[in-house]
Amino acid sequence: MDKRFLALLAAIGATTIYGLNHTIMKVIMPDYIGPYGLVLLRVITASVLFGGLSLFYPSEKIERQDYLRIFAATAFGMCLNMVFFIRGLSLSTPINSSVIITIMPIIVMLLSWLFLKEKITSLKFMGIILGFGGALTLVLYGSAFTKNAPNIPLGNAMMLINAFSYGAYLVIMKPITKKYQVITLMKWMFPLGVLMNLPFGTKELLTVDWQLLPWDALWRIGFVLLFTTFFAYLLNMYALREVPPTTIGVLTYVQPIIAIVYATFTGNDQMDLIKSFATLLVFAGVYLVTKRVRNSVDSV
Repeated sequence: MDKRFLALLAAIGATTIYGLNHTIMKVIMPDYIGPYGLVLLRVITASVLFGGLSLFYPSEKIERQDYLRIFAATAFGMCLNMVFFIRGLSLSTPINSSVIITIMPIIVMLLSWLFLKEKITSLKFMGIILGFGGALTLVLYGSAFTKNAPNIPLGNAMMLINAFSYGAYLVIMKPITKKYQVITLMKWMFPLGVLMNLPFGTKELLTVDWQLLPWDALWRIGFVLLFTTFFAYLLNMYALREVPPTTIGVLTYVQPIIAIVYATFTGNDQMDLIKSFATLLVFAGVYLVTKRVRNSVDSV
């Protein structure tokens, strides 16, 4: 079978996992496990799995000057990002989280402009305005749908902070991904993430009574740990070997569609006019930010 076709299937598989995850993860919090406890459980599982996987790869030595960058990347990517996303999702709804997460390319563009001095064209600047306008609409809008969503505006605001944290993680990681294998970085970063999340999640994780959890909760937790935290990442890594990152980036925009359909079908969320308007703003903003313009010379 063609390698490119298999890579596209892998990328589609990862996108599908992420799309389903918004609802699957939402259902188990906080009745079965607290959000911070789930974060700690995720990084512990990832530490074990990536540590085991690293045994099949050549060992690499981390240079001393890269320690601080790895620490900062871990703080943003394996601590703040996960904590704000999962806590925000526990307060808000699956559709809101799936839409806000697609603002990531806009945040990466903005942070790259601030810290890496990358130019922003007028078209991309307009995309930033539209994208944040859509995200702020969701943050300020209190949906009438409140099933297991005690504070939607606060939850949306926390997921926006999560998007900023993950964007910072990507910008910080960019230089060192060219020096080391991804498996090497994950082998060191996830255990460090465990240490960072211990103060937040230890109490919630220890209070989980695993023997009393119903099957519905167990399979959802298993999905988050194995598929969302591990397999989706491996699928994306495989896809990146055969197809360009832009192709995978385009498939990311399918994620909210999957999330909306699944959340609506299972009765865990519902679409309305305001959410639709905000979604269109975010999509328009992301499109302008990621659009390539030939011979563009005007920049911000």
